[in-house]
Amino acid sequence: DGKAAVIFQPAEEGGAGAKAMIDDGLVTRFNIDEFYGIHNMPGIETGKFAIRPGPLMASADRFKIILTGKGGHAAMPHLAVDTTLVAAQILVNLNLIVSRSIDPLKRVVVTAGTFKTDSSALNVIANTVELEGSVRSLDEDMRDLVQERLQQVAEGTAAANQCEITIEYERGYPITDNNEDATHHAISVASSVSEVDTDTPPIMPSEDFSYMLMEKPGAFIFLGNGDSQMLHNPEYIFDDEAIPFGSSWYAGMVEERLPITG
Repeated sequence: DGKAAVIFQPAEEGGAGAKAMIDDGLVTRFNIDEFYGIHNMPGIETGKFAIRPGPLMASADRFKIILTGKGGHAAMPHLAVDTTLVAAQILVNLNLIVSRSIDPLKRVVVTAGTFKTDSSALNVIANTVELEGSVRSLDEDMRDLVQERLQQVAEGTAAANQCEITIEYERGYPITDNNEDATHHAISVASSVSEVDTDTPPIMPSEDFSYMLMEKPGAFIFLGNGDSQMLHNPEYIFDDEAIPFGSSWYAGMVEERLPITG
């Protein structure tokens, strides 16, 4: 008995659609007690499930570092402040955060994905350089530590090399943290549909379903897509053979969590 709300999840890729729906009253409007969701996953046999209690997917934060030095002629570096070289030092030093500040048993990824200068000339020392990247973590304490250390490392390196620095650090998607009881329910139903890996390793990509799990108990489960290209690869193709397994799991979850009585 009860009602099941089927949620279309918009703007997942960076737009935080789940958070927008929650802020718009999703939980109270539909009187939601638990959340459950599926994520397609290449590398797992089509139709098989994978899940774990606790952290399943990482948090995702973003940073932007802007360095301003003194542009000049490439042949006269002593008259300039070489922001490109300083930015390169910062990039190398950021990797020391994971290797030297983080417990080796904790999972953290710091990646600088863009490196841009304000000059495209080979004989010019750039005046300004921008670095942008992301930070992933499966532990909130480590997430806080990386933010603190990133600012210390970047500011210290800039100061040592006479560069001005601006750091923008944005907290993004939280950790996708499966509730233990909800995970057991998800496993029970998945086992009736197909095979289940009940202790799949957590992964470092992130998911805005995490906002829902912060509001109410729930669980997120992976559904195999077979030996296809990975997600975000232009050659990725969804395997339609997975659809009946996912549909059966959703139907089974409704039956288990809202059994008919009387």
